[in-house]
Amino acid sequence: MNLTTEERMLINSEIQAKGKNTLVAYILWFFLGSLGIHRFYLGETTTGIVILILTILGWLTLIIGIGFLFLAAVGIWLIADLFLIPGLIQKDHDRLEAKVKVSLNK
Repeated sequence: MNLTTEERMLINSEIQAKGKNTLVAYILWFFLGSLGIHRFYLGETTTGIVILILTILGWLTLIIGIGFLFLAAVGIWLIADLFLIPGLIQKDHDRLEAKVKVSLNK
């Protein structure tokens, strides 16, 4: 489907207004990543909850030694998210673009 210039401008303005911001995602990742807050921001609620639970379990079981495993898993996940955030942002922008295209076709 070829879009007119006006339709493309409408899509871009919608993404600017409602789309997720890469800088905000990385700031959340840096400061609150171990709580999964960046995942909640990006709309990945399930994985955000998993990170949060792993972090809580890790700190609660740290005294008996297995907490290190949970915290290590979170650490590895956070390193992976460093590279996954741009793709998650693009996924959000694609979702918004599809939503706008549907509303244009009505």
